[in-house]
Formats: sequence, C-alpha cells, structure tokens
Amino acid sequence: MSSVVTLVGNPREGSRTRTVAVAAAETLGRRIGYDDPPEVVDLAVLAPHLLAPAPSPQVEVALELVKGAGVLVVASPTYKATYTGLLKVFLDRLPGGALAGTVALPLLVMGDPRHALAVEIHLRPVLVELGALVPTPGLALAEAEIPALDDRLGPWADRVAPQVTAALGETLRQGAQA
Repeated sequence: MSSVVTLVGNPREGSRTRTVAVAAAETLGRRIGYDDPPEVVDLAVLAPHLLAPAPSPQVEVALELVKGAGVLVVASPTYKATYTGLLKVFLDRLPGGALAGTVALPLLVMGDPRHALAVEIHLRPVLVELGALVPTPGLALAEAEIPALDDRLGPWADRVAPQVTAALGETLRQGAQA
C-alpha cells in the first residue's frame, strides 16, 4: 500500500488545519486499508527555510516525501478566498508533473462558508497542474464544524474511499505499463 501523506499549509504550528488534515488522512487511510498514521509535512515548521537563498535539507526531505506519496491530503486554511501563500511557495518548488502517480485530496478549512468553492476553484487546479490525480471533490470544512469533526469526516471518507481506491489502482496500472 502506498503511503498517506498530509501536507499542511497553515503558517501557525499546532493549527486547527493540521488537526483536521491529520484526522481526515487517518480516517480515509483506515477506509482504504492503510492503518499506519499519515506522515505529516507541516509547512509552519519549514517556513523559515522555504525562501532561504541556500538549499535546505528539511525542505528537500519534505518535497521528496510529498512527491513519493500514494495519497496526499493537501490542507490549508482559507486566506483571501484561497489557500495560503505558504502552501503556494512550497508547491511552486515542485516541478511540473512531480505529483504524477499521486492521488491528491484538497482540503480547506474556512471561517466563512461563502469560501466553499475555493477548494475546487483554486486548490484542485494547482494539484492537477502538478500531475496529481484528484478523483473526488475537495473537502471544504467550516471552522464551526471542527468540534464535531468525526461526524463530518466519517461520511466524507465513506463517500470518497471507493474513488481513491480506484484511482490508486489506476496509478499502479499506469506505472506498470510505463
């Protein structure tokens, strides 16, 4: 089974976005038969290194982990009706096609439900541009829903797990043919 990796684009360590993203990855991982906890790339920790003039071993390790993910949950709070600049800076370090063979699931945590489409309009396209297969609608979760997170994530994971499993199978078939 491929690894499940969570990429968290919140600039604050210990954020609610991280809590939601890890819970979503764990819940989905169990549904697709992956019992190990997801690996987490928390960009709040890497922020000082992302724009440094010298290469950063921590950033390079994070980039490799993301590129090697079988399933990648990409999470951000909603800033200015889109994902964070911190997440954009990290994703810009990936070359085109770097996420080929990766099943990506975009996730935004919103303060206002009016931003619900941002996950589809802004985050999904950049993941597709990087070559990821995004087989399901993104998850837009209002901050007000966080206290009942399990009630929201269980049905979400039940709904998307079949598509994620099918997409993983497709990426394995494509890799075998290459």
